[in-house]
Amino acid sequence: MKPIRLLSGLFTVGIWTLLSRVLGFVREAIILSLIGPGPVMDAFVAAFRLPNMFRRFFAEGAFNAAFVPMFAKRLESDEGAAQFARDAFSGLALIVTLLTALGMIFMPALVWATAEGFNGDPRFDMTVGFGRIVFPYILFMSLSALFSGILNATGRFAVAAAAPVLLNIFVISSLTIAALTGGDAIWWLVWAIPLAGVAQLALTWYAAREAGFALTLSRPRWTPDMRDMVVIALPAAMASGVMQINLVVGQLVASQYDKAVSWLFAADRLYQLPLGVVGIAVGVVLLPDLSRRLHAGDHDGARAGLSRAAEIALALTVPAAVALVIIPLTLVSVLFERGASSVDDTAAIATAVTIYALGLPAFVLQKILQPLYFAREDTRRPFHFALATMAINASLAIGLAPYIGWIAPAVATTIAGWAMYAMLAIGARRFGDAARFDARFHKRIWRILIASVALGVVLWFGNVVMQPFLGLPWWRGLALLVLLSLGAISYFGIGQLIGAVRLSEFKGAMRR
Repeated sequence: MKPIRLLSGLFTVGIWTLLSRVLGFVREAIILSLIGPGPVMDAFVAAFRLPNMFRRFFAEGAFNAAFVPMFAKRLESDEGAAQFARDAFSGLALIVTLLTALGMIFMPALVWATAEGFNGDPRFDMTVGFGRIVFPYILFMSLSALFSGILNATGRFAVAAAAPVLLNIFVISSLTIAALTGGDAIWWLVWAIPLAGVAQLALTWYAAREAGFALTLSRPRWTPDMRDMVVIALPAAMASGVMQINLVVGQLVASQYDKAVSWLFAADRLYQLPLGVVGIAVGVVLLPDLSRRLHAGDHDGARAGLSRAAEIALALTVPAAVALVIIPLTLVSVLFERGASSVDDTAAIATAVTIYALGLPAFVLQKILQPLYFAREDTRRPFHFALATMAINASLAIGLAPYIGWIAPAVATTIAGWAMYAMLAIGARRFGDAARFDARFHKRIWRILIASVALGVVLWFGNVVMQPFLGLPWWRGLALLVLLSLGAISYFGIGQLIGAVRLSEFKGAMRR
C-alpha cells in the first residue's frame, strides 16, 4: 500500500489551499468593491452560510470523521475498501439529496432561525431568494468530500486540495463578467456557486476513478459496516452541529447591527488564510496517517507524525497570528478598502481580525488534536467537548453584546476556541505516549515563539516607516508586499539561526 508522506502531504495540501485562499482574497475584494458591506452583502453572507453550515455538518464533520478512518483501515488491510466506499457514496447521496430538497422548501424557516435580525426588513426576502439558489451546493460538495476522503486515504492529496480553487475561479470569473457587461453582480455571484459545486464534484469523481475507485450510484444498502459508520458518525455530526450553532449564534447577534454580518465575514476570510493553509491541511493529512499507523500498531510512528505535524503547523501559524495582531489595519485597508468599502468598514474589519487572530493558534491546535480521537473512532468525547464550547460561546456572544456590541461574537469565538483546545488536550492524555508531543517538539516551540516576537518587532517598525507609501493608492500593494517580505525574512532567518525552523525540511517536502 502506498505510504503517506506526512510533510510532503502537508506541503501539497498547504500550497493548493494557499492558492485557494489567495484567490479567496481576490474574490472577497471584488465582492466588497462591487457590492460592499450593506443589506445585499449581509443577505448573501447569510444565504451562503447555510449550505456551508450543513456541508461541514454532514461532509467535512460527521461523515469524514467516520468514513476516513474506516476506509483507511480497510485500504491498509485490503478488506473490501471499494465496496465500503460504494455503499457510503450511495447512502450519503440519498441523505443529502433529501436534505437539499427540504432546505429549499423550508428556506424561510432556515433564514429566520439563522438570521432572525433580518425579519421585517428587505434582507429577509433577499436571503431566502439567494438561499434557494446556492443551497444545492451542499449536495455537490458533500459528495465531493467523499471522493476527497478516498484520495487522501490513498495518499493522493493534490486533486482534493485543488478542488476548492474552482469555487473562487468561478466566482471571480462571474463577477468580472458582471463588471465588464454592467450586469447585476449579486445574481452572477449566487448562480456561480452551484455551478462551481458541479465542477468540484466532477473533478474529484474523475480523480477517484483514476485511483481505482470508480463509484456509481446504486440502491443504498444497510450493512454492518454502514451501521458501524453511522454509530461513529452520529456523535461527530452532533459535534459538528454544535460548532455550526456557534456560527449561527454569532450571526444572530451580528444581524442586530447594521453591516456587522459583512464585517465579521470579511474578517473571518482574512484569518481563515493561515487556518486553512496550515490547520486544515494538517487535519486532512494527519487523520488517514494516524488511522493507518494505529491500525498497523506503529505507535512510535504515530507519535512522531503527530509531533512533526504540530511543529510545522505552529511554526507557520504563530507568526501569522502575530502579523494579524500587529498590522491588521494595514492588511485590511490594502486588501479590502476600495469601491463600496469605506474607511469605517476597514476599521471595523481590522478590529475583528485582531480578536480572531488571538484565537488562531487554538483553532489550529484543535485540527491537530481532533485526529487523535477520530483515528481511534472516538467521536463521543469531542461531541461532549463541543457541547461545553457551545455553552461558553453562546453565553459570551449574547451576554457581552449589550456591552461591546457587534464585536461580541468574535470575542466569544476566540475564547471558546481556547476552551475547546484545552478540553481536547486534557482528554487526549488517556491515549498514552502515542498522543503526546515528543521532546523535539518541546524544544522547538519556545524557539518558534522567540522568532515570532522578532517578526512582530520588525513588522511594527516597518509599518511605521512605510506608512507614507501605504497611503498611496498605486503603491500600497507593493509596500505591503515589501513589509510582509521583510517580516518573513526576519522570521525564517532568526528561526533558522536559533533552531525554530529548519528550511531543509521544507525543501525535502518540496522535492518529494
